[in-house]
Amino acid sequence: MGKILKWFGIVLTALVFAIGLLVLGMRFSDGPLEIISGGPFKTGELTIHPDDWSFLTGRDSIEFQTMDPSTSRTVWLGVYDRRLFLVSGYMTTGYGKLWKHWPHYLEEDNRVILRIDGKLYEQRMQRIMDGPEVVPVLNLFNRKYGLGAQASSTEVTEGHTWMYEVVPR
Repeated sequence: MGKILKWFGIVLTALVFAIGLLVLGMRFSDGPLEIISGGPFKTGELTIHPDDWSFLTGRDSIEFQTMDPSTSRTVWLGVYDRRLFLVSGYMTTGYGKLWKHWPHYLEEDNRVILRIDGKLYEQRMQRIMDGPEVVPVLNLFNRKYGLGAQASSTEVTEGHTWMYEVVPR
């Protein structure tokens, strides 16, 4: 039994070490790897922002990079009324506090770079706390990602979900 526990401990330690190396190494990569944050974008063609984001309707996710710290991630998106919205849920949960750091980065510097199909868009993220778009955008996310229930604006006004509109710099 002791031998089995010893080998289990060795394998577990090696696994934790390998995951740690992957996460650390991703900080130097050209963008994120699915749910693992990456480094700043090194490739892509700088492009002027569109007035209409409808071309992203039906797309599940996009990559974006914050400026400080200069890291990138993949996020879900929603297009409503030709406008692009990103949300970060679970902001008041233990899971959210561990995983969702990027919204806090935007409080100091809301400039971002979106990378979509190899094109870079220098934008800003404007936090939406209330307004007529809140419920329709949340309903869009609920339908798109199979989250079920009818949305309520209290999700945003009480800070459980942070909603952003992507706007020009």
